Amino acid sequence: MNILLIYPQFPKSFWSFEKTLELANFKAQLPPLGMVTVAAILPQTWNYRLVDRNLRDVTEAEWAWADLVLISAMIVQRPDFIAQIQAAKARGKLVAVGGPYPTALPDEATGADFLILDEGEITLPLFVEAIGRGETSGIFRANGEKPAVTTTPIPRYDLLDLDAYAEMSVQFSRGCPFQCEFCDIIVLYGRKPRTKDPEQLLAELQYLYDLGWRRSIFMVDDNFIGNKRNVKRLLTALKPWMEAHNHPFSFATEASVDLAQDKELMQLMVDCNFGSVFLGIETPDDSSLTLTQKYQNTRSPLADSVQTIIKAGLRVMAGFIIGFDGEQSGAGQRIVDFVEQTTIPTAMFGILQALPDTALWHRLAKEGRLLDRHYDSNQTSLMNFIPTRPMEDIVAEYLHAFWTLYDPLVMLNRTYRHFLILGAGRRQHYRGRTKSAGTPGLNWTILRAMGILCWRQGVVRKTRLRFWLHLISLLRQYPEVVLNYLVVCAQAEHFIDFRQTVRQQITEQLAVAQSQLQETTTPMPAPQTA
Repeated sequence: MNILLIYPQFPKSFWSFEKTLELANFKAQLPPLGMVTVAAILPQTWNYRLVDRNLRDVTEAEWAWADLVLISAMIVQRPDFIAQIQAAKARGKLVAVGGPYPTALPDEATGADFLILDEGEITLPLFVEAIGRGETSGIFRANGEKPAVTTTPIPRYDLLDLDAYAEMSVQFSRGCPFQCEFCDIIVLYGRKPRTKDPEQLLAELQYLYDLGWRRSIFMVDDNFIGNKRNVKRLLTALKPWMEAHNHPFSFATEASVDLAQDKELMQLMVDCNFGSVFLGIETPDDSSLTLTQKYQNTRSPLADSVQTIIKAGLRVMAGFIIGFDGEQSGAGQRIVDFVEQTTIPTAMFGILQALPDTALWHRLAKEGRLLDRHYDSNQTSLMNFIPTRPMEDIVAEYLHAFWTLYDPLVMLNRTYRHFLILGAGRRQHYRGRTKSAGTPGLNWTILRAMGILCWRQGVVRKTRLRFWLHLISLLRQYPEVVLNYLVVCAQAEHFIDFRQTVRQQITEQLAVAQSQLQETTTPMPAPQTA
């Protein structure tokens, strides 16, 4: 059987990095790990072709070749997900869909013949059995069962165009032990983190190594340290493997902020060439953190935790949200002040969304506050519920904060201050290695990108003086982090452009929302918090 795997397009977002990818001649930031994992779980006697629509279109020859089309998507990929179902059905193809979006909202997968929901280790074999019986439609669910990911085979990385991606994707665990009200990860994957065996993960890395991969790997776990004991087991096994292979990869991942409380874990990460970590900070307001049940962020001062992680040698990225219930005026500026205080160069900032089946979703539905508007996790979408303070105020603060955070000079200065702290931390914790975590190797493409970057930020823009002063300062003090510093500076090329998109789209949506919510813009009483 010929299986055509299609991964829908992402809209322009904080993480799409179009302008940055153009500099380095890449087409997308990350590959579709879920799709190549699905291809590994399905029968290996079947034939597979993968089309990532973020790289190119499906050809007519590929449509003609396929016996069955399999499409997976997240909610943010909704428009192209639906378009690809329609394109496949227009050509008379059987269509199977899966992934987080169909799992959360199966009724929206209009036109699909098969719905393969929940986690594929359980539901894909049910689908294969149905195909074997000659069935042409069906819905397959796990009914609450969570698979042990120790059974997950090595993803079919050979199906990818490796040269097209800036980073590679690898997964060690699923699930998160916390209970943040707005988070859909615990809905999809549960609150008990399930991990692969260290040997299993090393086999995946060896496969990538054998395929010739030598760049950054993003550990896509939503909370890499959710099971600290097993993470330490992995890192203890990974360290000698990395040393034996001359540190071929750098790693990045996502983690909860309580990482700062575990010095041993941070040192193990640095020893294994982890260069950066994304933290879900959300807000510096303790009252909002408590209301949304993000208690892990209230146990220690957030600013101190961020500084501890940077000083350990890990570059910090972070996520922030505006629009929590009971939020006081000035929340946007407080986020800007926190980002500046902690020197976080890459601060993802969005308006709160109630995602399907989350605790927030159910609470707002019970309160009659959900709006008939598509939910999203992009930074260009208004909230999909009635907030407890005027939406116009939230939007005004959001746009001002986003614009301020990614002012070219503001971001450049913040990035420089971050790398001064990071450089000192790397020198202390890197234990004599000369190769810096997260540093790309020099080649013609990188040299060309650096040339363009130096022209734009060192000549054309208002950053010109500071760009050269900061670069010379880092070259003198911490030359080992300079290439990584320039990579982060290059990210500004995307954010400077993207903030224009954010302002335009949010302003347009607010104009529509105001006409729909004239009778509900009066602030509601803030809920009581413990």
